[in-house]
Amino acid sequence: MSDAIAMTPGMVVVLGLLAVTVYLFVSEIVRVDVAAILIMVALGLLSLFPALGDLVSVEDLFDGFASNAVISIIAVMIIGAGLDKTGVMSRVAALILRHGGSTDRKIVPLISGTVGVISSFMQNVGAAALFIPVVSRISRRTEIPMSRLMMPMGFCAILGGTITMIGSSPLILLNDLILNSNRALPPDRQMEVFGLFSVTPVGLALVAVGVAYFALAGRLVLPAVATEPSAEGVSTVEYFNRVYGLDYAIHELIVPANSPIVGKAMADAEAEDRIRVIATRFKGTNRISPPRTEPFEGPAVVALLCSTERARAFSEKYGLTLKPALDTFSDLLVHTNAGISEIVVPPGSKLVGRSMRDIWMRKTYGLSVLAIHRGGESMTEGLRDLPFQGGDTLVCHSSWETLARIARNRDFVVVTTGYPCEELRPQKVRFAVAFFLLALGLVLFTDVRLSVALLTGAMGMVVSRVLSIDEAYQAVGWSSVFLLGSLIPLGQAVETTGTAEWIAQQTLLLLGDVPTWLLQASIAVLATGFTLVMSNVGATVLLVPIAVNIAFATGADPALFALTVAIATSNSFLIPTHQVNALVMGPGGYKVTDYLRAGGLMTLLFLIVSLAMLNLVF
Repeated sequence: MSDAIAMTPGMVVVLGLLAVTVYLFVSEIVRVDVAAILIMVALGLLSLFPALGDLVSVEDLFDGFASNAVISIIAVMIIGAGLDKTGVMSRVAALILRHGGSTDRKIVPLISGTVGVISSFMQNVGAAALFIPVVSRISRRTEIPMSRLMMPMGFCAILGGTITMIGSSPLILLNDLILNSNRALPPDRQMEVFGLFSVTPVGLALVAVGVAYFALAGRLVLPAVATEPSAEGVSTVEYFNRVYGLDYAIHELIVPANSPIVGKAMADAEAEDRIRVIATRFKGTNRISPPRTEPFEGPAVVALLCSTERARAFSEKYGLTLKPALDTFSDLLVHTNAGISEIVVPPGSKLVGRSMRDIWMRKTYGLSVLAIHRGGESMTEGLRDLPFQGGDTLVCHSSWETLARIARNRDFVVVTTGYPCEELRPQKVRFAVAFFLLALGLVLFTDVRLSVALLTGAMGMVVSRVLSIDEAYQAVGWSSVFLLGSLIPLGQAVETTGTAEWIAQQTLLLLGDVPTWLLQASIAVLATGFTLVMSNVGATVLLVPIAVNIAFATGADPALFALTVAIATSNSFLIPTHQVNALVMGPGGYKVTDYLRAGGLMTLLFLIVSLAMLNLVF
């Protein structure tokens, strides 16, 4: 590249398209996926002008949608949804709650480290979304402000995407961009593609730095905002206590084997002691809303819904141990699994004229009725023998899965909305894990393409009915697919027209004779700047060809420079433009200035650690 590269009409047009792309991404006049599609269409229409040269072959214009990267991203989204559907991720979250302690210095590393590892195998937005309700629960139980927990979790979800080559869209895309660049290179200058765990040392170092940063400096850089819980996090017990004048809370008690309550029917104890048994654990089996006819067993653990005074009296009467907070049932009775709801008995219901004793309410429907609201009056006593009337509003406790089933029954009208009613399939967990491991094994131990390996795991989940095909389609972020598929032709045009080489030459002329490490650092800073104002996929597509040409011009390793771009496009912490940052901004009660304060040092640490590890490993 010692000779100056002459500007051609095609290069002028491609530079213009690059400028328009950046402008559309930054200004957000249209959505980024729409902008990418418009640019792709423009490339196709420009083929009508032969004087511009062959920017992109019209026959190859839509090849991006069938590329290895796009299919791999689709498969990763489906696999992540399958693991989530079986409750695998929720079980991981439950372990954190069990061992998290009550201080942010212990909880933050646990949450952040776990999210970081999970996001290395599923989309980081999905990993962050999964843990938002977990963070909310931990915040309420430990009284640690959510603003001290949400941002560390979100940042580490982004950092975790650098642990594997399928952890983020730029890294999935990178090998395709390298192969595309290889087409224009002689055999002796071909670049090697990266393996699944090639970047793992870099990613683990970044996650470790992120965890350490917030563990040591979190109190200094994060605000202590006393945020209101979200609608999903509001205690339904508190709501119905206020609306219906109830005095209920959930209490957990240990029943010893020699307690006088053992053998007594739950129905008799509920009527005599004015309590509601809403969950039991006996011989390792948990049950929500157990039948009233069943006796108490021991040793066991029970959850009661009643006033604190009655729970204390009940425990003293039968020699039970009243726990200060939920422990055994902290996951089973969390607001994402169970709660209190309002259900109306319509006039045409077959329940009208019959009592709960007649229909075996709890055994038949899985509902624990706490109160009946009729004619402006709320009744809480003698409910078992009270015949239902049309228009009665029942205040019930149940699992959300039960409530979703009740909503399909015409004898009830469920008034409560917004409860989590997604059907989980824990019975399919073995299939989900097996097909995930199969996909991973194909990637690690065979030469099959990444897309084929991942799609094998994704389709395995569909065939084994972990997900239906419709649920698989819904799991795919189609805007991301169209964004990536539409930008690939632009990246090809940048490469084939010589535009990337020209930009690289101009960059070198501007920087002058500088060391290779400074060139690499400049590329990382440029990628960081781009990803703050446009999508990380767009930044990767535009900058990888330029970085490769700069490396060739200076005798540096082009594959390393390309990887520097793909890693640096995850350095998105200064402003809430990344999807994960935008996701946690509301629940955490953050302002843009909070990201500037906490993200400024994180951005600098990311650059230092990533560049050091890249050069150490490669």
